[in-house]
Amino acid sequence: MPKILIVGGTSDIGRSICHTYAAKGYGLVLTSRKPHDMEADAQDYRIRYKVDVQTIELDLSDYWQHEKILGPLVGPCEGAVLVAGYLGNHELALGSWEESLKILDANYMGAVSVLNIIAARMKERGSGWIAGISSVAGDRGRASNFVYGSSKAGLTAYLSGLRAYMSHFGVHVITVKPGFVATKMVAQLPPTPNWATAHPDQVAKTLYKAQANKKNVVYVTWPWRLIMLVISHIPEFIFKRMKF
Repeated sequence: MPKILIVGGTSDIGRSICHTYAAKGYGLVLTSRKPHDMEADAQDYRIRYKVDVQTIELDLSDYWQHEKILGPLVGPCEGAVLVAGYLGNHELALGSWEESLKILDANYMGAVSVLNIIAARMKERGSGWIAGISSVAGDRGRASNFVYGSSKAGLTAYLSGLRAYMSHFGVHVITVKPGFVATKMVAQLPPTPNWATAHPDQVAKTLYKAQANKKNVVYVTWPWRLIMLVISHIPEFIFKRMKF
């Protein structure tokens, strides 16, 4: 039975990825910093899909434990997905290094620590695939969320470089860029139009299709590709006057 490792398996998107891959016959290795939250889900996957499911406690901010925890897990897994993330409170982050650090840890520094370990193991064996769930927020820093956006920009750049590097060792790297996704993480934000809103299942299906077809960078919904293309080309003297 093929297996995949999912870092952040208790998020809304993580759960959808679990359902998508388990339905295809994949065993699951799930990590979360709250292991008790995984057990009910894990039992559901076992019963519903008749697959093996393993749950592991992992805190992205506890870098020094990553090698010890993840090292033994990567070998049996043909693929790995980093879906863990933290939107945070932008206004709070501007006045609180603690909140900024939580955003940076979850979306970039902890992510790089984890992905470095996964990539090293896959490089050794010469096969596998890695997917990182980044964000369109990383395509250009915006006034409303530039701390979060900068962390995702860093992740996108890291995945781009990792893809180029690992391509020489038989490992494929995918960057998935959702736009606004209807999850608990963004429930407190103003809603976006239906045409600009994705659902966790769409993210999971986009990932599965991209992985199967060895895509490099994918946007979950096509309007966001166009939106970010326009935003990225707005002249700076105009862009800095925009409040969004």
